[in-house]
Amino acid sequence: MKSHPLLKLLNGYLIDSPQPANISYLCLVIQIVTGVTLAMHYTPSVLEAFNSVEHIMRDVNNGWLAFFFLVYLHIGRGLYGTVILIVMMATAFLGYVLPYGQITVITNLMSAIGFSVNNATLNRFFALHFLLPFVLAALALMHLIAMHDTVGSGNPLGISGNYDRLPFAPYFIFKDLVTIFIFFIVLSIFVFFMPNALGDSENYVMANPMQTHKLLGVIAMFAAILALMVMPITDLSKLRGVQFRPLSKVAFYIFVANFLVLMQIGAKHVETPFIEFGQISTVLYFAYFFVIVPVVSLIENSLVELATKK
Repeated sequence: MKSHPLLKLLNGYLIDSPQPANISYLCLVIQIVTGVTLAMHYTPSVLEAFNSVEHIMRDVNNGWLAFFFLVYLHIGRGLYGTVILIVMMATAFLGYVLPYGQITVITNLMSAIGFSVNNATLNRFFALHFLLPFVLAALALMHLIAMHDTVGSGNPLGISGNYDRLPFAPYFIFKDLVTIFIFFIVLSIFVFFMPNALGDSENYVMANPMQTHKLLGVIAMFAAILALMVMPITDLSKLRGVQFRPLSKVAFYIFVANFLVLMQIGAKHVETPFIEFGQISTVLYFAYFFVIVPVVSLIENSLVELATKK
């Protein structure tokens, strides 16, 4: 196996590959496999789209949040894989309109598509929603290749973690089976017994595009994602990670708390005091990337230099 060109590559990634203490590949595989199966039952028609989704009754609204939650945790370790996150959000974004309820608001985001949408728009969204998961899988593969051919995955300490790695087979295959079965049990409870438990009644109401103030919201939405890209530039610290940077730890935990506040406010009605809290939290969110991180990094660098001179 190790002498054949193709099998050698397979062996290097799936058998002898040294893996860290956690692997989060299962959710992406489940998303793609179940997505292909769901597409067989979905009808991309403005008349039958909603009925076909209700007929399937496997469309667990917000069920993908488990996947997003794991990805956010993974990216939060070092802000790697932001392009994968953007493609994933685009995929979910296109899939959100497939039941043909909120589609007019989505298509009017850029104010370039008319108020009325038809089968052509729905078919395009469905085709892109079907295609992008495979692009996502390709990006994940590139992510693995980059780690495999360089120094491997990092950790908060910024040092080599080879002591914590074992070959993928047979150790991780058997270790992950326990977690896989538990995950399937929890997922099956929601899918088969409570498919609408995580849903929202607003998903059953046709959207009114005239009620949405779009421009500033669209700019903020894209800027919030692209802000992740500036972290390698704005993080001026001489130390990798925040393990030995107490000020950065405080700033990071404030950012996490603010992130959770934004999640809650986004689900509230547009009224006082949620509007004011949302504006303050939004300013704090962007300030973290563009102001707090570089300022705190410079302060910590100065403190380190003062300590070493003494």
